[in-house]
Amino acid sequence: MERQRKKRKNKGLPPGSVVFTGQKKVEKVLIEYLQYDASKLSESSLDNQKDIVFNESPDAQVDWYDIRGLHDTNLLETIGKMFEIHPLVLEDIADTNQRPKFDEYENGIFIIIRALDFDKQKLEVKTEQIALFFRRGLLFSFQETESDIFAVIRNRVKVGHGRIRRKGADYLAYAILDTVTDNYFQVLDKVEEAIEEIEENILNSPDTNVKACIHNLKKELLIIRKSISPLREAISRFTKSEHEFIDEGTMLYVRDLYDHTIQVMDMAENYRDMLNGLQDLYISEISFKMNQIMQVLTVVTTIFVPLSFLTGLYGMNFEYIPELKYQNGYFILWGAMLFISVGLLYYFKRQNWF
Repeated sequence: MERQRKKRKNKGLPPGSVVFTGQKKVEKVLIEYLQYDASKLSESSLDNQKDIVFNESPDAQVDWYDIRGLHDTNLLETIGKMFEIHPLVLEDIADTNQRPKFDEYENGIFIIIRALDFDKQKLEVKTEQIALFFRRGLLFSFQETESDIFAVIRNRVKVGHGRIRRKGADYLAYAILDTVTDNYFQVLDKVEEAIEEIEENILNSPDTNVKACIHNLKKELLIIRKSISPLREAISRFTKSEHEFIDEGTMLYVRDLYDHTIQVMDMAENYRDMLNGLQDLYISEISFKMNQIMQVLTVVTTIFVPLSFLTGLYGMNFEYIPELKYQNGYFILWGAMLFISVGLLYYFKRQNWF
């Protein structure tokens, strides 16, 4: 399973240099804009080939800019200047090799997470970096692809039921993190299904393809663990934050989210142990089948030892062998050989040797 190597393009540059280090996954940057409060909602779609006007609303409203595509560094720098976002934040957004983290700045909070998807046919995990920057009344979300992984949240905002329309940008950030974490459970469910299929294949007909599947799935599970493990640390920092842009009421939900990250991490650890067990099972099954083959060959060899003795005895070139003069000697020899074969098979069966 081959993947393109990630290359660093910002070596030797000063801190805060906005350089895109990933792969261009969209032709043009798409922007989904939502502005809402408890009573009203407005929505629009833009792309970076049009003149984009960014506005920051009063505290009573929430502005959500969902930006899909990170290759337009000029757009990132424009956003940074307009909303006074720290250059280090912009650098991390454009660098798709970042690990999940939680950073606090004077005028906002920055979070990086990784969204996952699992192809059960190819046994391959696809990752996507998601960056969030929010402060009171404003949230930016940055995605690598044009896939709308936040459609559920957007629908919740549009419908207007629940608490999301009554809460601020900090709760919206929590809702995004919760959606990504819930998707981890779906990914791990697919991994579990793949593990069950591999186990069934091992029990039915283990071959070298099964061994390759186990090896590939172990590598993909390692990618999942590398994405989840630092997220747990980031959410832990989120729960302990005393930043003014995070309301106390949101903390209750963030702590519940932290419990979910622990549960996801435990599941990943369990599946890793299951794969190690499958590897041992594969070796045991191969050894068992080899033992069965050797057992059959041993039985066949044991039966043919006395038969070979008889054929060798009467195949000698002595002039005088009395039995050779018998009229039915050939049939008697065949009968003796058949009797010996059946007798040995019966004896082996009684001894449960096969």
